[in-house]
Amino acid sequence: MESNRIKDTVYSAAGIIALLTAWEIASQSIGSSLILPGPFEVGGSLLRFGGEAKFWLAVLGTFRRVLTAFALTMVLGSTAGVAAALSRGIDRFIAPLLASIRATPVLALILLAMFWLPSDSVPIFSSFLMAFPVVFTSVKAGIAAVDKELLEMALVFKVPKLRQLSMLRIPSASMHFLSAMKNALGLCWKVVVAGEVLAQPLRALGTGMQDSRLALETSEVFSWAIVTIVLCGISEFSLGLLYNRARLVRSPQESDQ
Repeated sequence: MESNRIKDTVYSAAGIIALLTAWEIASQSIGSSLILPGPFEVGGSLLRFGGEAKFWLAVLGTFRRVLTAFALTMVLGSTAGVAAALSRGIDRFIAPLLASIRATPVLALILLAMFWLPSDSVPIFSSFLMAFPVVFTSVKAGIAAVDKELLEMALVFKVPKLRQLSMLRIPSASMHFLSAMKNALGLCWKVVVAGEVLAQPLRALGTGMQDSRLALETSEVFSWAIVTIVLCGISEFSLGLLYNRARLVRSPQESDQ
């Protein structure tokens, strides 16, 4: 097991080095930092940003929007998913809304939201709508995947429906819920930053990215983008660890059953 981890680390490091090398070669071949700055130039911009208060305020602003959109998505998406799994009528009622959201391009949704909401709320609203179907579908599938024999036994012993939900259905949906969290969080990061680029709220990574683009500071655009990628990656990785941990804990329990 330890040797596999070492191999994985070595391969990952080799992949990163190969990517940076290809990036540097491409930058040197083009010969214009306006089109493609090299990794060292972008690294210098990152170091410079790290010493500025506006950078950390932008990080906090974007993180607040992502957290807000994520919390709204998980609460409302999970609630709707549970309700739809328990009621065919509710499921049919929500279906047209989900179909409309899935068919709407992210850019169009952000542009429409800019007519209705203040700039600070546009990224939150857009991200919530994009991530809602992901959480809804996953939680609904998890609630519906409960062991039918256990449900039949609960009916025989006349277990109240609320107790069936808390003791049978919700535990069976736990892995689906964690998977939905991981997928929704990554989507929230992407859509929030995209919304910030267009809506231009104060203290936002997307706003910094757009300002740098307008100033023709390509290395700064890369820097803002890299910060976004790293933060999104850390968030998804953390939830991935939680998901794997929960799966390991759950596996022995299922094997015992």
